[in-house]
Amino acid sequence: MFRCFLLFLVLVTASAASAAPADEIDFAHDVVPVLKKHCAECHTGGNSEGGFSFNTQRQLLESGYAEAGKPDESRIMELIRSRDAEEQMPPKDRKRLSAKETDTLRRWITAGLPWEAGFRFGESGYEPPLLPRDVVLPPAAFSGQNPIDRILQRYLSEQEITPLEVVDDEVFLRRAYMDLIGLPPSLDEQEDFLNDARGDRRSQRIDDLLGRDRDYAEHWMTFWNDLLRNDYAGTGYIDGGRRQITAWLYEALVKNKPYDQFVRELIAPTASSDGFISGIKWRGNVNASQVREVQFAQNVSQVFLGINMKCASCHDSFIDRWTLDEAYGLAAIYSMRELQIHRCDKPVGRIAQAAWIFPEIGDVDPQAEQPVRLQQLAAVMTSPRNGRLSRTIVNRLWHRLMGHGIVHPVDAMHTEPWNEDLLDYLANYLVAQKYDLKKVLRLIATSQMYQSQSAPAQDSATSGEFTFRGPVARHLTAEQLMDGVWSLAATSPSSINATLPADLYYGDDASDIAASGQWIWTYADTASSPAGERAAFRKQLTFAKKPRGAVMVITCDNEYTAWVNGKKVGGDKDWTSIEVLNLSRHLKNGENEILIVGRNAGGGPNLAGLYAEIVLTAGAKKYVRIATDETWQASRQVPKPQQTDTVPWQAAVPVDQQNTWVAGSAAIKAELASATNSVRRRARAALLRSNMLMRSLGRPNREQVVTTRPASLSTLQAIDLANGELLDNMLSTSAQKLLPQFDDAPSFVRKLFRRAIVREPSVAEQRLAELILGQSPTAESVQDLLWLLVMLPEFQFVQ
Repeated sequence: MFRCFLLFLVLVTASAASAAPADEIDFAHDVVPVLKKHCAECHTGGNSEGGFSFNTQRQLLESGYAEAGKPDESRIMELIRSRDAEEQMPPKDRKRLSAKETDTLRRWITAGLPWEAGFRFGESGYEPPLLPRDVVLPPAAFSGQNPIDRILQRYLSEQEITPLEVVDDEVFLRRAYMDLIGLPPSLDEQEDFLNDARGDRRSQRIDDLLGRDRDYAEHWMTFWNDLLRNDYAGTGYIDGGRRQITAWLYEALVKNKPYDQFVRELIAPTASSDGFISGIKWRGNVNASQVREVQFAQNVSQVFLGINMKCASCHDSFIDRWTLDEAYGLAAIYSMRELQIHRCDKPVGRIAQAAWIFPEIGDVDPQAEQPVRLQQLAAVMTSPRNGRLSRTIVNRLWHRLMGHGIVHPVDAMHTEPWNEDLLDYLANYLVAQKYDLKKVLRLIATSQMYQSQSAPAQDSATSGEFTFRGPVARHLTAEQLMDGVWSLAATSPSSINATLPADLYYGDDASDIAASGQWIWTYADTASSPAGERAAFRKQLTFAKKPRGAVMVITCDNEYTAWVNGKKVGGDKDWTSIEVLNLSRHLKNGENEILIVGRNAGGGPNLAGLYAEIVLTAGAKKYVRIATDETWQASRQVPKPQQTDTVPWQAAVPVDQQNTWVAGSAAIKAELASATNSVRRRARAALLRSNMLMRSLGRPNREQVVTTRPASLSTLQAIDLANGELLDNMLSTSAQKLLPQFDDAPSFVRKLFRRAIVREPSVAEQRLAELILGQSPTAESVQDLLWLLVMLPEFQFVQ
């Protein structure tokens, strides 16, 4: 009932959305030549005729001469089309733009003024260092002060900026959880932290989070899948033109593989990690810059060095110093054939020679075999003398946790950082800590600057235009938002799409599980059980707090039907099969009843028996098993599922002559291990294939390297969040699960607020939430409240 109005509000807060252009515009190849030919002489570099300069995208936007997405409202288009000799551009003594050139600029503005990362007209005068640079830290203001704070306090003082206040515990807690493991803290975790009296509880909690290896890995899979263009479905995976590195990557993250080793295993790969450098083998004819060898040069340079080789893969770069020969030299390191150099897709008559782009710190033997060349490249890439490698990754991590790179954009490492000491200190720290990425994350997260209040965003500011004031609020990734919605009522899927090592994903806690129960019936000697005989069995369970997960492993000779709290949950007539039934949604706080009706079959007397084992969990490693034995009740009379007290019950009887095919069999053991794992591990969105909601929220198709996702909300995202079927279904499922947990409105509302945004509601919010729920809450009213919580900026952002 609120959605039509709130859809309007969401759309208003979305970024100005522009229609997609009829055909894509290429900034480097289409736009830059026009601007250089007609505009650059007077309006770039040190020139700003008429007070108008556009060395960078930000300068252009702030000039007011161009309105992104609105060519007809852009002053620059008025001047280009003007016939007034006093205002026309270029001036009357210069050649005017052709119709094609004018249309190019119009399409560029319509497309939102896309700009190549790090590109600027005119010379920046900055050449980034290659070798590591020692940093002398400013004096500490107090004992044990974080080095990041020492550097940035001097920076803020020089900028005459007052440091922001440190956030309260609740904001810190959600920020740390979402940044480090991508999940909100549970109610129990919130209570535990807020009641912790230790003075160092924040650093202790950061250590705890970084120690949750699998949660950490499953969150950072998103970052690395984007960066290494790895996914679970899509272009190339069906026809073999592309290979996953999922299992290798997951193991590397769980075990916190040192970054230098991580890089070496990607560049000189094993069979499980070669999918990255092999790129995508596109079907059909492709441009010379899209062949696998050139993809290698582009991907390796972008991911590990923050260098854009895509422009140089076609011709000498327009945006930095890299040349066509250098790009092809890097490509030739990977190539197993003679690689002919192409300029703008046309051969130039030269064969590429394998060469590393920074020969001053090492080189690659062009005459060596390809595996040897890759090993040499891996060695020189990860040499401690290659400061570019360490600077690039710590810059990416800083951007991830603080919302803006020290060098920005993060793929433009040829540009000057806004604080060179900070970048170099972090890079040196990584090397000193033996390339342990978690230690860099810890250093950042334990700093006062990380724990400060959020500063206003400066989204389009490059390094030279940016002024650090504090961390910047970041949109949740698609995966974080999905996980956050599922966490409201523990409704995440029970299966994943990613193929992962079972021992790492589940852990080895359930690897040696054996059947712990007994086969039961209403009497011991079941060899004489008549065909068609039926027997009922029940187990009554009481929970002060409903288990987070519950499954039942069950088999019966010959068939069974199972109910939980009067609702049928499964059945089977195949005596050779073992089933796993999910009981989670059917259980509740308080008293519960499991009812199973078994039936013998055959043409005459034969063995009969029931085996069932319930696995309950309240946490990642806290589970309880309840198996059939004499504590179960049995009856030869079969009651109706909701009238079980109408028949006489006795203790179930363990069966003497068990059916030999399953007695203690590996089949039951395997299903028990699977069942135990399934209730202990819930799917994370990072391990699922993308869907329409995730794509509209910014998850890329990963056919290209993606280092940053869009920072602003689009109209499509707003519509999907306001009225999309996928989110609607997620919230509906959560509401149905939460409704039976309703006790009283004030408590119910407070719990939902804490689950969603880790704080208590205000008086006004409490009143509104109770009004939405109504005097007798329904699944629909609970869903409306959930939707409103999910739409809050505090939910949508890491603040």
